[in-house]
Amino acid sequence: MRGSMRGERRARRLPVAVRVAVGGALALLAMSAPAWADLKIGFVNYARLMQESPQAKVVQERLRAEFATRQRELNNEQQALKDKAAQLQRNQATMTPDQLAAAQESLRDGQRELSEKQNEYQDDMNARQNQELSQLQRVLVQVVQQYAQAQRFDLVLADGVIFANPAIDITGPVLQALQAANGSTAGHSTTRRR
Repeated sequence: MRGSMRGERRARRLPVAVRVAVGGALALLAMSAPAWADLKIGFVNYARLMQESPQAKVVQERLRAEFATRQRELNNEQQALKDKAAQLQRNQATMTPDQLAAAQESLRDGQRELSEKQNEYQDDMNARQNQELSQLQRVLVQVVQQYAQAQRFDLVLADGVIFANPAIDITGPVLQALQAANGSTAGHSTTRRR
């Protein structure tokens, strides 16, 4: 009988301990509810800002213009090599072995040079793009912060959010702020500083 009473006491203690823990957790939650209930939270679709803001469009156009000449030159060289390869293909039956070997070597050298130029072009473009995007990100973050402070947001989330209720999405108003900021800085150059 004595053993069964100990078992009953343990059974009674466990629910009491659980009740106390749950009660304490609920009490803490109830006390902290007013603190988080007054939070003003917003969400910004940062990828959308990077694509649709006027500043992003300026960066894209600037990069396109900066590298357009080199891109055209590379395209022209590539077309010239294709033409040269087609001509070699057509004429190889009438060429001497020495002429054929020289033409093939010239074609390989041209392809190697073009490949090196394309790699250099891509490296230069990537470096400039990273530089411009870094500067753009600083501008976007600054405008989001200014908007959040002006609208008295306690917290603004961006990347890494799995779901955001459209009611807290402030991307549209931030885009409008970016457009306004772009209009006020239209006369100012946003090129890189050296």
